[in-house]
Amino acid sequence: MNGLACMLVSAISTTLLGLIVIVWGATIQSLVDGPGNAGHYALYIAVVVVAPVAELLTVQGVTALQLSRLRAVAGVDIPAVPAGARASERKLWPIGPWLSASTWRQIAFHLLSAGTGLAESLARSRAEIVVATDAERRRIERDLHDGAQQRLVSLAMNLGMARERFSDVPSPANQVIAEAHEEALMALSEVREFVRGLHPAVLNDRGLDAALSGLAARAPLPVKLTVDLPRPAPPSVEAVAYFIVSEALTNVVRHSQATRAEVAVAREGDTLRIVATDNGTGGVALDDADTGVRGTGLKGLMQRAASVDGTLAIHSPPGGPTVITAELPCAS
Repeated sequence: MNGLACMLVSAISTTLLGLIVIVWGATIQSLVDGPGNAGHYALYIAVVVVAPVAELLTVQGVTALQLSRLRAVAGVDIPAVPAGARASERKLWPIGPWLSASTWRQIAFHLLSAGTGLAESLARSRAEIVVATDAERRRIERDLHDGAQQRLVSLAMNLGMARERFSDVPSPANQVIAEAHEEALMALSEVREFVRGLHPAVLNDRGLDAALSGLAARAPLPVKLTVDLPRPAPPSVEAVAYFIVSEALTNVVRHSQATRAEVAVAREGDTLRIVATDNGTGGVALDDADTGVRGTGLKGLMQRAASVDGTLAIHSPPGGPTVITAELPCAS
């Protein structure tokens, strides 16, 4: 709300200042280019004289509005002009304020704050969306884990017991029970993979180190994992880091023909750095048209990093090795 309020006030001030400048400029231009009688000249002089006063009143009014907003939102009390300059400006008004550096600083602030207010507001909104999305993933994961997944576990167990108990029944009935048991096991496996893809429970329960250890253990090729986290990153950043490593290892298995991989994750100050390396054939490119390889998912990796204002770089010369480096800001 603070960013939106700043943007609204800045937009109002920019509009008012802009209109005054346009009217002033158009009036002067018409005086230069077009003929006029004495009445026109009197009007032109009035506009040229009145416009600076109107602009000054606009600047001072919008400045007072901004200062009032800062007092209400942040509890900061900032004087509009230095105390020593107020007396001289009042004596020479309206000329005095135009000779003061504070007036020009106020004009510059109002003109610049419209764009910066919009950029602060957009950055905050995106951060809030990332956090809300991560929270929703966690909620869906919990609901599936405690609901559908548990029911499938119970169903698979009951069918397994029925399969053992009625093994001597006629073969058609036994076959139906066996097929139902296999389908339940497959459905359970798919739900578990889906839940893990939403948000792995181990990430909440034991942290990023344990979650990444699980990924390395499940990989069908040797993965050397190094994790150095002196303190945890925000949950949304850890979730992005987990999925970057997960998708990177998936790409290694599917496309690189590698026999081993290495993943290093370390927090360096306010940056979480991820480096994934493999000894595969290399030559990986972002666009399918570059290599004809489809489904590498590298754009997805870059989008995940960008969702938390992070960056991701890929170095993959022909013949390898391929190195994927991601840096995620994690200031808390």
